Amino acid sequence: MGEKTTLIQPLRRYLREDRLPTVFCPGCGNGIIMNCTLRAIDELGINIDDIVFVSGIGCSGRIPGYIDADSLHVTHGRAVAFATGIKLFNPDFEVIVFTGNGDSGAIGISHLVHAARRNIDINVISVNNLVYALTGSQTSPTTPVGAYTYTSPYGSVEGFFDLCELVTSAGASYVARWSTVQPQRIISSIIKGIQKKGFTYIEVISQCPTQFGRKNEMPDPKQLMDWFRERTVKLEVAKKLPPRKISGKLILGEFADRDRPEMANEYRKLIEGVQRGTIKLKRPQLDWLELSFRE
Repeated sequence: MGEKTTLIQPLRRYLREDRLPTVFCPGCGNGIIMNCTLRAIDELGINIDDIVFVSGIGCSGRIPGYIDADSLHVTHGRAVAFATGIKLFNPDFEVIVFTGNGDSGAIGISHLVHAARRNIDINVISVNNLVYALTGSQTSPTTPVGAYTYTSPYGSVEGFFDLCELVTSAGASYVARWSTVQPQRIISSIIKGIQKKGFTYIEVISQCPTQFGRKNEMPDPKQLMDWFRERTVKLEVAKKLPPRKISGKLILGEFADRDRPEMANEYRKLIEGVQRGTIKLKRPQLDWLELSFRE
């Protein structure tokens, strides 16, 4: 008989094991997404002490609570705003945001758009479970047309809000969408996002068997993941198809991968220039404008 060996999970050192097991529902995709994130960090060899995680309200907001690192769990829709403040305070931090389709696509939409416009170097991982799951399965901005939720018992009539197209148009440096069926793609995109100097947005279509699945006759997580396979189309294929062929489909792929000036770096250069005296304060010239103040 050979000597008994013990298999050790290499990612355990990143976890707060005292908080396990998680509060995630059985079959939830959060575990896959957390695993992919930690694998990307491990592959890049980043010191976990140099990372700050930020999360908002929703099922995905729980993810950083199980990672042994500095994190902020903030108010609904404000995760990207808090992350912006952290990055400007210390641009050397690697800032990773976990947010949901409701947290970022509804109440937090303006923060998301302007962070992409500014191209600030934070990495947003958006967990899209197609519904407001934590609060009981209400229709969310990304609920597919025809899907059943607590607030759409006859099927949703709203259109799917394509957040990847939105942040691409706003100016993000790197944008991608995958599903939990493709963990290697998720890992690769997170690695790319961390290495990219600029705003990155990675959306992951994630199964929610407890809320979305039960109401749409797919209570088993495998049913949902099979449904993802049936409903998704690769971006390069979708570009060649007429609109009627991709109607109702989820487009997966990399939507943007480009280089633009990054806000925190430009802000740092501005501060250094002011401190050295090479950048001077330019006061507005108001000679042409008569100002009067009355009591």
